[in-house]
Amino acid sequence: MNKKQITTNKKVVTFGEVMLRLTAPDFLRFSQTNQMIATYGGSEANVAVSLANFGISTEFVTRLPDNAVARACIASLRANGLGTEGIVFGGKRMGLYFLESGAAFRNSNVVYDREGSSFATLRPGMIDWEKIFSDAGWFHWSGITPAISDKAAELTRLACEAAKRHGVTVSVDLNFRKKLWTKEKAQSVMKPLMKYVDVCIGNEEDAELCLGFKPDADVESGHTDAEGYKEIFRRMSEEFEFSYVISTLRESFSASHNGWKAMIYNGKEFYVSKHYDIDPIVDRVGGGDSFSGGIIHGLLTKPTQGEALEFAVAASALKHTVSGDFNLVSVAEVEALAGGDASGRVQR
Repeated sequence: MNKKQITTNKKVVTFGEVMLRLTAPDFLRFSQTNQMIATYGGSEANVAVSLANFGISTEFVTRLPDNAVARACIASLRANGLGTEGIVFGGKRMGLYFLESGAAFRNSNVVYDREGSSFATLRPGMIDWEKIFSDAGWFHWSGITPAISDKAAELTRLACEAAKRHGVTVSVDLNFRKKLWTKEKAQSVMKPLMKYVDVCIGNEEDAELCLGFKPDADVESGHTDAEGYKEIFRRMSEEFEFSYVISTLRESFSASHNGWKAMIYNGKEFYVSKHYDIDPIVDRVGGGDSFSGGIIHGLLTKPTQGEALEFAVAASALKHTVSGDFNLVSVAEVEALAGGDASGRVQR
């Protein structure tokens, strides 16, 4: 397999929709509250925030309306260290999503209101990909972006093609969302895009629904045997010529209690991370995005795939303790946890 050399000294570009997040407070149901907590989030924006917090130069590419709410969103992104020169303006509204946080045996619930948003009405030609990738070393997107609309899927392809012309490493978080598309539609769009991808990230559901690969895993029962993934990883790597195949392995005991580890394969060797028992969970939203940010940082800065994976798993475990979409933790905090400090003691 022809492995691509990862570029380590240039900016990371992410592309996707950032939304206004409205969360029912204190684990209340939508029907119980007349107040909502307003923050911002979206898969690729979340990844970029993680990387910026880790000291990686980032640029987030999206489309927003020219209004006060969008400007407040951009101010929030800039405050978290993101480059925003890739944001274009147009359209009439930001996408929204409403979150009802789960607890114990009650699942969390997300309601999207993003149809007709500025991002959903983005069209080819509105973004200058040649300029954006002229000084980039890495491009990250997720399966949510092409799921938003057919035009967004076309833009994702154009972005990947431009990234390849500039020799940029491309990563994807498969990120299947059943509220956005069917598995048949997902596979018809995602499989052709894999020829551009160097680093493929996902979980057992993503691999099955986006690419048609089903590992031997039962997340609902709390059983995720890494051995069940190895043959699937080999087949995915061979079919799409990925440099890395990476999966998070979540054990979902309840909405408040998860087990968490991950696995990576570089075409030659497998590595399985240490296991984290996360209890209680403060906010699970953005946990996968924080893992993507962590693994990109790890592959850019760590000498081995094992060290890269341990950093990513620790970063995402910490995210489960942080409210909101963004993972507001530092490299030092992540490395302390990865190194074995899970005490939670006050740092004086």
